[in-house]
Order: sequence, then C-alpha cells, then structure tokens
Amino acid sequence: MLWVDKYRPKTLDRVIVHEEVAQNLKKLAAEQDCPHLLFHGPSGSGKKTLIMALLREMFGPSADKVKVENQTWKVDAGTRNIDVELTTLASSHHVEMNPADAGFQDRYVVQEVIKEMAKNRPIDTKGKKGFKVLVLNEVDKLSREAQHSLRRTMEKYSASCHLILCCNSSSKVTEAVRSRCLNVRISAPTDNEIVKVLEFIGKKEGLNLPAGFALRLAEKSNRSLRRAILLFETCRVQQYPFSSNQAIPAMDWEEYVMEIASDIMKEQSPKRLFQVRGKLYELLTNCIPAEIILKRLLYELLKKLDSELKHEVSYWAAYYEHRMRLGQKSIFHLEAFVAKFMSIYKGFLIATFG
Repeated sequence: MLWVDKYRPKTLDRVIVHEEVAQNLKKLAAEQDCPHLLFHGPSGSGKKTLIMALLREMFGPSADKVKVENQTWKVDAGTRNIDVELTTLASSHHVEMNPADAGFQDRYVVQEVIKEMAKNRPIDTKGKKGFKVLVLNEVDKLSREAQHSLRRTMEKYSASCHLILCCNSSSKVTEAVRSRCLNVRISAPTDNEIVKVLEFIGKKEGLNLPAGFALRLAEKSNRSLRRAILLFETCRVQQYPFSSNQAIPAMDWEEYVMEIASDIMKEQSPKRLFQVRGKLYELLTNCIPAEIILKRLLYELLKKLDSELKHEVSYWAAYYEHRMRLGQKSIFHLEAFVAKFMSIYKGFLIATFG
C-alpha cells in the first residue's frame, strides 16, 4: 500500500494538517441536522481525506464498506430518452460520484441520481428516518445547466439527501449553489505542516531523515501534501539511507512537459507543432488534466524567455485556459496556445536577430 493511503487519517481526531477545520467538522457531525457542505481548495490539500473522516464520524465504520458500481440511468432528454453511464462508489449511507464525467449530459445525472437517492431514504438505528449523503466531486467542472438543476434538487430533497460538494475552485460554482452550502475552505498546507507529516511518516516507518531533507521535499511538492508523500516514498525506493544532498526526482509527466517546452523553443514550424500535438495527446490520455499541462508548460516556457515576452505569453495562456473551460476538446486549446507561442517567439527572433 502506498504511504499516501497507509497514513491517510481515518478519523477527524487524527488529522495533523487542518486540525481546527477537523474539530469544527466533528461538532457539525454531532448535530443531527448537518447542512449541505462545499469543500474547496487546491488539489492535494486534503479535502477528500476530511470528507471521508467526516463520513466515518457520522456513520461509523460502515462508511468504509463501499462498492464500485457502473450504473446506467435512462433519462428523459425532452424529445428522446438517453442512457447515461457513470461509475459510483456507494456504501449503505453515502454515494460518491463525479457527475462532470458525463460531459454535456451532467445535468441529467444531477437530476436523476439525487431523485433516486432521495426516494431510497434509509431508516437509522433509532427507527427515525435517516438521510443519505451524496458526495459530488469536481462540481466546478459542471455545466451551468447542471448547477441550476443541482440548486433546485438541493432545495427539494434537503430533508432526505445531504450533499457534500468538492471542488478546487469555488469561483466556478454558481452563487446559487454556494449560498445553499456551508463553505469549508481547505487551504494548501504550509511547508512546515508538510514537514510535520513527513517526519511523522518517517518515524512510523523507522527512517532516519537528514536535516533539511523533509523541508526540501515540502518545497518541491508545491504545497501539495499528496505529492510530498509520493515524492518521499519515491526517494525511499531510489536510495536509503537518505543523503542530505539526495536528488528529488521530478514526476514523469513534468519531465515530459519540460521536453515539450524545449522542442517548442528549438523550432517553430508546422512539423514541430504536429509532433508537439502527439506529445500533448500522450499526456491527456495518461489522465493529466489539461489545465495542469497548460500551467506547467507556461512555467517551463517562462523560465526560458526574455522578460519583454513574459507578459504577452502569460496573457495568451490565460486566454486559452479560459477558452478551454468553455469548450469540450482540450487538445484544440492546448495546440492553439502552442501555435500562438510559436508565432510570438518566431516574430521576436526575427525582430531581434533578423
């Protein structure tokens, strides 16, 4: 088992980072009428860990007894019936799903699934009617229509179905949905908090950490706790005992993005653009999110550019990131950014060196 799973806190009392948030969630769980919750914060900050610990606090160990189900819903899409397929994780008390996986059909998923769950209202041990919890991931990627459906469903079934929404950016969640939830901000852990967790894992694994090694891992992780733990385990596999100047490896996909950046800087041509497209496809098919690819590519390109070009390139990266969020095919927008960059950079080289 990976350390990131092995040392994931199972209860709210064992949470090392975000202790204050964990204690507030514990008080909420103790109340019978828990509101809808919206957890938001950067990737790797610990949102899912806190959500799972909260579910265990509310329902006990049975919240862990989950089964993976591939479900198909027949939905009425106005003029025709369509089949919507989705993978869910379900226990007797909660269902976890990612409705954004259904693409433009996400609003039908939101409407049908919550209706179905609300009908199957569980009865708790004291004989009272209980409630089910629906955990929706990546709600910031839901279409506007799906978010409007979500708002209506939240109001209609609030007595029997409590929602826990999870996203990276709450600004992409409509005000109507945000205002119906208790917002729980999970900030990225500080380097010192990450060091504390890494030292705790090192102690449990019986490892000796050289002075400053945990801090270097924390700095390299870019404030992502998940990533810091994965890097720590990678270093343990590569070399132990640790040395104080041990190299911390970059992730494979990051090295691939570095390679793409170098390719773009070396040659600006249709042929090179075609080659880069293939590499971008490779990253997307390996489940690296398009926004992350664009962000990392920009970071690598900016390191190689003259200061007078940085502002313009950053502007176009932001422009294509916005377009990517509005459109469906990420590859088009990534390729468009690369083509735009090549055009700007080639123009700069001609103007500077003739």
